[in-house]
Amino acid sequence: MERPGYKMIFLFILAGFSYALQGNIKSDIYTAYISGDMQSWKQIMDEMDKNRSKKPGYVLELVNYQYGYIAWCLGNNREDEAKKYLDLAEENIEWLEKIRYNMSMVYAYKAAFYGYRIGLQTITAPFYGPKCIRYAKEAIASNKDNPYGYIQYGNAQYYMPSIFGGSKQEAIDYFLRAEELMEKSKEYSVNNWNYLNLLTSIANSYIEARQPEKAKLYFEKILKIEPDYEWVKYNLYPQMLEDLK
Repeated sequence: MERPGYKMIFLFILAGFSYALQGNIKSDIYTAYISGDMQSWKQIMDEMDKNRSKKPGYVLELVNYQYGYIAWCLGNNREDEAKKYLDLAEENIEWLEKIRYNMSMVYAYKAAFYGYRIGLQTITAPFYGPKCIRYAKEAIASNKDNPYGYIQYGNAQYYMPSIFGGSKQEAIDYFLRAEELMEKSKEYSVNNWNYLNLLTSIANSYIEARQPEKAKLYFEKILKIEPDYEWVKYNLYPQMLEDLK
């Protein structure tokens, strides 16, 4: 399966908590992620939407998977499909916001979705960019222990041109803070695609920052945690080693 370019990994992160669901949904999504099987991911996500529970935690988990799928679509030139699922995800977030459920995560997703809107139409950046930053800051202010708020703000810093205040190094600092928070809880760090995705983002950030040795350490950490993570195992890590020669 074609995988998105590594820059798209930053649009792939910003996701939500992992909640206990019926069956093995979380495990199946994790397996789909490490194997790059986005068709299975889509089937799981669509089935969840079809049988959607009114429980807020279930809906937030569904948004997590919708978010990940949108990013993959954007990275593989499937803009129409990305827009379809972004519309659905935004409806879910609007409902969660209306009932005031886990507002730190709601703000994080709102920041992420503004980033997606920019990805779909770059001309909207002057309008949506400040909103993305504002909601990322609100996510952190609402819960300083929520790693996804830091991820969102890191993404904003990474993609914002330096002439407008963006900073690759500041982005890395926020990603590292998110990593620290995730590693405090097994809920975040064990069999969770969001955690692996964050580590991959950090590795690729170091590549972009021309610090390949630090990137190498992160790729090795990733493969120690999950030896079967195909994108890193067969693509990103070998390419980095080749570039080091």
